[in-house]
Amino acid sequence: MGPDALDTLALRLAGEPASARPGLLVLLGDQVYADEVSPATREWMGRRRDLDKPPGAQAADYADYTRLYAESWGDPEIRWLLSTVPSVMIFDDHDVIDDWNTSDKWLAEMRATGWWRERILSGLMSYWVHQHLGNLSPAALAADPLLAAIRAAPERDGTEALRAFAERADADPAAARWSFRRDLGRTRLLMIDSRAARVLAEDRRAMLGPEEENWMRAQVREDRGAYDHLLLGTSLPWLLPHLIHDLESWDSALCGGERGARWAGRGEYLRRAADLEHWAAFPRSFGALADLIAEVRQGPEAPATVSVLSGDVHHAYVAEARWPKESGTRWPGRDAAVPGSPVYQLTCSPVHNSVPLAMRFGFRFGWTGAGRALGGLFARHGRVPEPAVRWRRDGGPWFGNQLMTLDLRGRTAALTLEKAVPRDGRATLREVTRTRLDRP
Repeated sequence: MGPDALDTLALRLAGEPASARPGLLVLLGDQVYADEVSPATREWMGRRRDLDKPPGAQAADYADYTRLYAESWGDPEIRWLLSTVPSVMIFDDHDVIDDWNTSDKWLAEMRATGWWRERILSGLMSYWVHQHLGNLSPAALAADPLLAAIRAAPERDGTEALRAFAERADADPAAARWSFRRDLGRTRLLMIDSRAARVLAEDRRAMLGPEEENWMRAQVREDRGAYDHLLLGTSLPWLLPHLIHDLESWDSALCGGERGARWAGRGEYLRRAADLEHWAAFPRSFGALADLIAEVRQGPEAPATVSVLSGDVHHAYVAEARWPKESGTRWPGRDAAVPGSPVYQLTCSPVHNSVPLAMRFGFRFGWTGAGRALGGLFARHGRVPEPAVRWRRDGGPWFGNQLMTLDLRGRTAALTLEKAVPRDGRATLREVTRTRLDRP
């Protein structure tokens, strides 16, 4: 898989002055793989239980999850990095299981098994301990009722309180909010839960429930003039290669019955087989996010840049969004005087993983004119309305273990992408691209 990008970053920072360290590390999902464990962890699990019984060599309970976190973050370089550079995180599917909350039918099948309940409760409990607590500001921590209950628990054992919280969160997504906001100087970071907050009923399918969507709008609109840059973190990309976007929108229409029951069954199969579950697979939510961004990027209090930060897809790219009503042409030129803040999809993944050649070809082809034309055929078959926003690729796709850095100073913004590569017997970060994001 090549050198680990976070390991390589830690080694570089350890040899530099503290002033060179980044202000924040943002990790956008799949911090641990509960469904794909290392050989060492598999052996450890085998000493605890029979791996021939479901769920097999996957995380089954809280102890298994603590093993995953200890293995991932006990690495000396990663442990030093997380103890030195402030970090925020959000989960994605592999933090629990592949395709987590992909559909209502998927969830019903999981809940019918004998092992899912312990898996999901343990996943949420361990996420709260290992990731979510570190996302909260000191003020939010001081006001958190669950943390207070755990601290006050007899013999300092908060298991019962935490498990009850996880049970409520699993039964009703609106009972827990995993999304959060951090204001960093004049940069606002809004991390959006695009996994647990979903509404899965096919007739009301949404990436975010009504309460979560209202919360997101309120956080973006509050004190608009108080921030120069708006960062929206969501594990799943909002803007995808055009072919993949159209495939997901088409599949969503099929699952919703646009082409009848027979096509709906095919759509559900394809949804799971091809992981068609990004924002494009939730068309109403995709449009709602587009409308919110279109609103905030206009007017005298608009930020200098708006960026959607995502991971998941095992490669990196930069895409810029435009709204057709801003120009009489389908895509105004780069230097055209387009009103409103520039809007980007910034996708960077993974830090240590790989992509098969067939997937690489698919991601590249998805951006081409031929890919867009093919996607249009799917969209027409599904009677999918054209999205209100347009986008084009400004860079990528890039493959490998990589990190993306945003340098935000005043109302200027620059992006650097670096790839971890071996050199002279050790790993180093090699610059792949550097670009300015704000409009002069």
